Amino acid sequence: MIIKNCLIITNDENNSFYENGAVYIKDKLIEDIGNSSDIVNKYDDEEVIDFEGKLLMPGMICAHSHIYSAYARGMGVSKPTDNFFNVLENQWWALDRQLTTEDVKLNALTTYMESIANGVTTVIDHHSGPNSVENSLFTLGDAAKEVGIRTNLCYELSDRDGKEIRDKEIKENIDWIKHCQKEDDDMLRGLFGLHASFTLSDESLENAVKAMDGVYDGYHVHIAEGIEDQWDCQRKYGKRIVERLEDFGIITENTLAIHCVHINGREMDILKEHNTPVIFNPESNMNNAVGVPPVNRFIEKGLKVGLGTDAYTNDMFESMKVANIIQAHNTQDPTKGFAETLDMQFKNNPEIVSHFLNHEVGRIKKGAYADLISFKYDPYTPLNENNWGGHSLFGLTGRLVNDTIINGEFVMRDKIITKVDQAKIHADSRQRAEKIWSKL
Repeated sequence: MIIKNCLIITNDENNSFYENGAVYIKDKLIEDIGNSSDIVNKYDDEEVIDFEGKLLMPGMICAHSHIYSAYARGMGVSKPTDNFFNVLENQWWALDRQLTTEDVKLNALTTYMESIANGVTTVIDHHSGPNSVENSLFTLGDAAKEVGIRTNLCYELSDRDGKEIRDKEIKENIDWIKHCQKEDDDMLRGLFGLHASFTLSDESLENAVKAMDGVYDGYHVHIAEGIEDQWDCQRKYGKRIVERLEDFGIITENTLAIHCVHINGREMDILKEHNTPVIFNPESNMNNAVGVPPVNRFIEKGLKVGLGTDAYTNDMFESMKVANIIQAHNTQDPTKGFAETLDMQFKNNPEIVSHFLNHEVGRIKKGAYADLISFKYDPYTPLNENNWGGHSLFGLTGRLVNDTIINGEFVMRDKIITKVDQAKIHADSRQRAEKIWSKL
């Protein structure tokens, strides 16, 4: 199909910009892009959809989230949450232990639908639910297929629920990664999930690495989110977290290092040496009061820094807004944050995700996957190739997204989710959430 008559932000290498542009989508990929009249005349046998002056840009990417936390919206917590460990134990771990396979499916459907509604076309997720481990990643994958979103999944390995469950968690990761490798479908990819150093013994890390031998070397791990994690590692093992993980061969170019709030220069150097991306989750870090990672120092060190949400929101425009201001606030330097945040979302996130795929995402260019979003956006200042980043940060929001196309298909059209019954899923989720809440 051809989508014509739109203002196009390509985010390609040349920062191409079209005031009355068109995109030709062939199967899953972008085949051509140019001025509307040129593209329509060139491919005169194709279906043409008139976007009537809407703004079109590449779909947004969330580089770290937690689908399992979906029921937490509006949930009350009766036990203390006065420090990071208590937040984990009394809120998140209390919740994930209640989840059944039915809940995993509902959490995935609601999270994916809201992501699509906010213009997010790819979600990298880090799942947990120790009493519903088996087939949980396959359940998430089935939900992703139903709504039509691109996703990369893992299960967080942890010692917190005993060795029997730990071994199930290892198996689930390996089974999922092998499945994704066999299918080689860029809509579904897998990494090996690790919770954090303080919940993983040497034995568990050894078992994980042994299971991954000959399979893959890509991990998805929380690093020094809270200072307590760093203290625990130094006290138990006489080394810092990134050093410990490197000793196990876990720090690789296929690994995602999440948070990294409390790492030092030596750890940054190790991550840089292995080309390991770091994922910044600004709103979650602030909400959990764990601190602000030294993002500007990461960048000075040459680290690739991506942007996630840690499930605090499913709107990457919101995450961008906070990423921008918290960097300026934390450094007390108003020149920090703006350019860095745009790079995280529009340069680094596409590179991080595309690294795992056969074709690029996050760009409107020939050969890239057709993951596109449109807005009914009527700016009251000029919008052009030189200032679209400012409009992205200060004008656009997820709630303005009108259409979402993933892999060449509409998954939301005129704000209606196309592939599933959103109202029914929300109703089912409300019923289940109420039952879960009564147990907490």
